[in-house]
Amino acid sequence: MARIVDHLSVAELEARYRAARDATEARHTQAIWLLAQGRTFLEVSEVLAFAPRWVEELAARYNALGPEALGDQRRRNGRAASLLTEDVLAALAERLRTPPEDSGLWSGPKVAAWMARHLGLERVHPQRGWEALKRIGWSVQAPRPRHPRAATPEQRAAFKGGSMPLSPRPGRRIPTGRSRSGRRTSTALV
Repeated sequence: MARIVDHLSVAELEARYRAARDATEARHTQAIWLLAQGRTFLEVSEVLAFAPRWVEELAARYNALGPEALGDQRRRNGRAASLLTEDVLAALAERLRTPPEDSGLWSGPKVAAWMARHLGLERVHPQRGWEALKRIGWSVQAPRPRHPRAATPEQRAAFKGGSMPLSPRPGRRIPTGRSRSGRRTSTALV
């Protein structure tokens, strides 16, 4: 039988288990709740399909740190974003008011190159540039196409002259025998 520290009563553990929104936290709390009722590590591992060693680790973690130690702990093992800070995004929004050096349109790789220069880094992955553009709500603004009849006669002629010819139609189908596997055999000789 496992010893569980009284951070929460059995009734509080049950209420926390039933109210949990995260599946991982619910299963971890259920394991501690069952252990607090007097069940063994092996019984709890069979009920929850956990390895007995994992149930022991959960109990040790709960005993040492309390209810905050339950649930998926991977969410808190990262670090804050170091590239897409508010200062960088504000400077980027200011920079986007003018065209890029090549006088084209802003894109993820161009923004990443600008961010690398701005932050003094060797390079920034192009995906970070695209994410920065999305974070500040920027999108490529292309004019809506006009109706073809609104074009001038010269524009229509230029459009017609630059079109590609249609691909040739496929040739006539060549008839084949019924079977394509093996030699032709004839039953007339038998």
